Amino acid sequence: MNRISILLLMVSPMCCAQPSPQFETEQLIGKKEISLAGEGYQLLPQAAAAFEQMKAAAKKKGLEIKVVSSFRSYQRQRAIWNRKYKANAKAGLSPQKNIQKIIEYSTIPGTSRHHWGTEIDIIDGAIPPKGDVLISRKFHNSGPYEPLRKWLEAHAQDYGFFCAYPDDSERPGFSYEPWHYSYAPLSKPLYNAYLELDLREALSDLDLDGSKHLDQAFLMSYRESHIKGINPVLK
Repeated sequence: MNRISILLLMVSPMCCAQPSPQFETEQLIGKKEISLAGEGYQLLPQAAAAFEQMKAAAKKKGLEIKVVSSFRSYQRQRAIWNRKYKANAKAGLSPQKNIQKIIEYSTIPGTSRHHWGTEIDIIDGAIPPKGDVLISRKFHNSGPYEPLRKWLEAHAQDYGFFCAYPDDSERPGFSYEPWHYSYAPLSKPLYNAYLELDLREALSDLDLDGSKHLDQAFLMSYRESHIKGINPVLK
């Protein structure tokens, strides 16, 4: 079997029938120190090796894949959340509207796929960045990252990577993110293990701005819409 066939076998639906490996809760919610690899980014070693292969293939087509975000710890995600919450509150948003605005793109700390070391946010590093780079329109309509998006849609799966939040009007949860790719051979078992968590118990010590509004009912709804609202191939 060639490398592509092996990767496709690893992410085929058949693997979902196997029991999910057991992972520690602390690992799943980003509070455990894990072994990571990469230069200028942090991924699990197997994911980093696959990324380097994908990066080399893209370079042959004149594209320089640059990672702008990879592994994020719980503490890092918490800092992002609190910064956004404070800014939204200062702008006059109610706690409920504040939280809804944040979760258009950002996750509640402890629920981010970036905690696993399998996720990357990427742009074309050959193009000098201007302003915010992770904006969907920059990946479409002759935007600076449109060639990268098209190449990724055609070839990323050959290396085990899939867009986590594709452009699908039927998909609930986070908005479309053409820059966010997940290494399926590792993220799928992590995702399935995550679904086995008692979310309220796992996040009992959130210590976040606005955390009193993240009650059991909200978290259960968020689990169905945002945690499960991913590319079906990653389930």
